[in-house]
Amino acid sequence: MHAPIHPKITTREVFSIAGPAMVANLTTPLIGVVSTTAIGRLDDAALLGGVAMASVIFDCLFWLFGFLRMSTLAFTAQALGAGETREQTAILVRGFIVAGLIGTGLIALQLPLTSVLFDLMGGSEGVTRAAKTYFMIRIWSSPFAFANYVVLGWLVGQARANPALALQVVINVINMIATVLLVQVYGAGIAGAAIAAVLAETTGFAVGIVVAWRISQNGFAVPAATLFNRTKLMRLLAVNSDIMIRTAALIAVFLFFTAKGARAGDVTLAANSVLNNFLLVSAFFLDGLANAAQQLCGRAFGARDARGFSDSTRLVLLWGIGFALMVSVLFALFGAALINLMTTSDDVRRYAREFLPFVILAPLPGVFAFGFDGIYVGATWAREMRNLMLASLAIFLATWWVLSSFGNTGLWIALLGFYVARGGLQGLRYPALLRKTFKTV
Repeated sequence: MHAPIHPKITTREVFSIAGPAMVANLTTPLIGVVSTTAIGRLDDAALLGGVAMASVIFDCLFWLFGFLRMSTLAFTAQALGAGETREQTAILVRGFIVAGLIGTGLIALQLPLTSVLFDLMGGSEGVTRAAKTYFMIRIWSSPFAFANYVVLGWLVGQARANPALALQVVINVINMIATVLLVQVYGAGIAGAAIAAVLAETTGFAVGIVVAWRISQNGFAVPAATLFNRTKLMRLLAVNSDIMIRTAALIAVFLFFTAKGARAGDVTLAANSVLNNFLLVSAFFLDGLANAAQQLCGRAFGARDARGFSDSTRLVLLWGIGFALMVSVLFALFGAALINLMTTSDDVRRYAREFLPFVILAPLPGVFAFGFDGIYVGATWAREMRNLMLASLAIFLATWWVLSSFGNTGLWIALLGFYVARGGLQGLRYPALLRKTFKTV
């Protein structure tokens, strides 16, 4: 009996997924840029700090449940590689159920969450008041945002990158347009920025349901025995739990980074938030390639195609290095001008320019951090992801402790060290996991 013949993974395949994902992802940090610019032009550092603090909290809160997108993508790609058509629909419906439960739970817990989270952040009274206003409105978008994670992961998992691109762009463009209208035209202030996010996620959910329904061969009808298959549910629980812990460690780094900036004063917080938008641009850009790694590695995993898995890894990392260099050059050339665009405060502009070199360097170690994240997700090496992320968190905290006397400079060095640790540790562990998974020598 001959081994199955698998098609060779090509650069064209990588970019058929990564290209649309990059375009979609690039519109995501633009939401932060538009919100920061709209609020920043009100010339109130407390309001800018408030939207920055609340946005970081939502980024982190939603990242905590990012397993909804990642596991949906990985399991869908694996089911596609294994030829399990019915299971692909079951994965989507399971995701919707989990998304609804989590989103509803966050809405029910909004008051204690507000109290605990903003006490931990330690911002000034003005910043905290503005941030709470934003939080109490935007939290209502949670069920829809999580359901959108599921739809996007499901579409990319099936290598349907163009519908995923269209859905992501719809959500982000509506968010940006509504933010400008509500904040600048109708004077709704920071509440307007939060309302814009709710409108965007609910509209995206409605569009996503229609798209998913049309793609599903039998709609959303799944036999109960398939939907609640014990083996599938236990695997889903295990993978999601490990990814959630891994993401919590990632969240801890960025919350720590933001909290230290907040305690250093409104100008430091505002400057770091402006620079954070640069990090988001590079991160989401590289995440486009990570999306390709998730889908291609997941599909190769499901098809038991070791060569395809290795080829996907190699292509994603090589192209990632090229794109990282390009992004770094763009930041070096246009970074100062973008800082001036995002804030009218001379103090914030001057302080942000001092730390621009750190942002220019960040995409290079980011290649391996994001690239290996995608590879590990596709193979559902979730336990290893968890353990290596916890180790990277420890390295970040140790670096900051050693350099804490250098203030914001030490904080930025620790953050770059965290990127290096993430990619480096996963890269070192990768060969052994590959041999174990595919029983290769």
